[in-house]
Amino acid sequence: MSGWFKALLQKPRKSTNSPSRPSYSDSKYSSPSPPAVSSSCSSTSSLTDRPSASQVSVSNSDERERWSKPYDVCICHNEGDLGFVEELVSYLESQPERFRCFLQPRDALVGGAIVTELCDAVQNSHCWVLLITPNFLTDPWCRYQMHHALTEAPMANGRTIPVLKDMDRRDYPRELRCIYYISVVLQETSFKQIKETVLRYLQNLCEKPSRRD
Repeated sequence: MSGWFKALLQKPRKSTNSPSRPSYSDSKYSSPSPPAVSSSCSSTSSLTDRPSASQVSVSNSDERERWSKPYDVCICHNEGDLGFVEELVSYLESQPERFRCFLQPRDALVGGAIVTELCDAVQNSHCWVLLITPNFLTDPWCRYQMHHALTEAPMANGRTIPVLKDMDRRDYPRELRCIYYISVVLQETSFKQIKETVLRYLQNLCEKPSRRD
């Protein structure tokens, strides 16, 4: 990767004057089921066949594109899968690129309305990792956030990153079957694939022509 783009991705986070955040272990959320939302797609593929982030060239950059949102990636998951997600977030945030991750138990405002928090998490992030597990499929709030992400980017365009874990491919949500997914076989390998997918999107984002006010 070009040295200048590494420097771009290593830009420190902006500080915010927000209320204190709960720790992983102290935070849980639950609410009544949200209204149903439907969508449809057709085919299923795998991210493992796509080119690595290192193969994507970068030529014309405007760093304001990345910093226009508070987070690089939002992790959508069921609380029963928090252990795996904590390790993923730790991995991404410790990388040289210093990815900015949104994790609901840690980063949501204390006392905030669940619907508002889930929608804001999607809108304030460039990419969305959907950890598709048996727990995810039975969680109405996970499905609500998934549908909201699809509404924000119906064609995905690299922003929606489904991660299939501990379940059969045939149970993969129908709404996502037109989107490449990452299958968790070896955790280390899947973490690397997620990293490269997010990085690829950020590189493409910075290649877009500058939008001047």
